Amino acid sequence: MVRVMVVDDHPMWRDAVERDLAAAGHQVVAVASDGREALARFPAAAPEVVVLDLQIPGPDGVQVTTQVVAHDPNVRVLILSASGEQADVLEAIKAGATGYLVKSASSADLVQAVERVAAGDTVFTPGLAGLVLGEFRRMSEGPQDDPVDQLTERETEVLKMVAKGMSYKQIAQRLVLSHRTVQNHVQNTLRKLQMNNRVQLTRWAIEHGLDDDDR
Repeated sequence: MVRVMVVDDHPMWRDAVERDLAAAGHQVVAVASDGREALARFPAAAPEVVVLDLQIPGPDGVQVTTQVVAHDPNVRVLILSASGEQADVLEAIKAGATGYLVKSASSADLVQAVERVAAGDTVFTPGLAGLVLGEFRRMSEGPQDDPVDQLTERETEVLKMVAKGMSYKQIAQRLVLSHRTVQNHVQNTLRKLQMNNRVQLTRWAIEHGLDDDDR
């Protein structure tokens, strides 16, 4: 028996999914008609699988997916949508969905998909599999290189001091460099990180922990 939450703004679809799952021996622990309701009911319901329509009143299905996965990384999200558009599918995958069915799927397909995602499988409507596998492959290559890796050792050293609020003059004195050399390091760093000014640079450096001496 799988504990399932069903989220769809169309009562007919919602009732049909609930009925099919119950008939297959699964427990529908909560239903919701929009994103706000879904997020409010999710914590107490503690479903193993969320069957979720993408096009629901806000927050939409992608936002709901992001938030429920953040709340409980073990939950499985199965998108059940009228859309088979590439952009919708990939957006759902990136948000954390582990399954995607279009609404033309049969009741048996739906029940099987719920059981499979609950068991840890990824399930997608035939025809979307190639697209999804390609995206998984790209994502599995890991995060993009850390932007800090683009910087030289000296540029990183200067950036850490910028993050601590030190002026160019103070940095120059600390590193025994000329004021202009420090400015050049900062300009090179701005260019590499595609930023426009020191305010952006300082915020970015703090967000990445460069104001921490242990970094």
